[in-house]
Amino acid sequence: MTSLLRRLGRTRAFARLGRAVSGLDRRIQQATDGRWSVLGRPTLPQLVLTTTGRRSGEPRDAVLLYARDGDRFVVIGSNWGQQHHPAWSLNLLADPRARVAVDGRAVDVVAHLASDAERDRLLDALRAVWPGYDEYAARSGRDLRVFVLDPVAG
Repeated sequence: MTSLLRRLGRTRAFARLGRAVSGLDRRIQQATDGRWSVLGRPTLPQLVLTTTGRRSGEPRDAVLLYARDGDRFVVIGSNWGQQHHPAWSLNLLADPRARVAVDGRAVDVVAHLASDAERDRLLDALRAVWPGYDEYAARSGRDLRVFVLDPVAG
């Protein structure tokens, strides 16, 4: 199933379908602490990122694929290959404090936009999770933002 998803994930049709079901997927993942998605048990590494809305001040959730870099989470603002950056990335730029729910546990994090050198290093790990990111970048016509989410000691 994972290899089929990775192949289909490169297509425009899959991106349209993904955008269409993302709200439902987010609600399912929130209700099950990330243990279930619209496709059943997640086979790809996914987390629910909770940011603070930059205009509303309200919590905003996004379900994202992620890679690991030691104890840090790495996410990319692909927005399914759309021309604009995803709202969650704008929220992190305005307020880097966030929370991730992964594998049934919540972790407070502080985000930073990856430097160019860091981004180059981390892109390989992100592509290993989801090879479609290169196609998304080409379709979008923009550099996809890469964020590193550092757990807050607590």
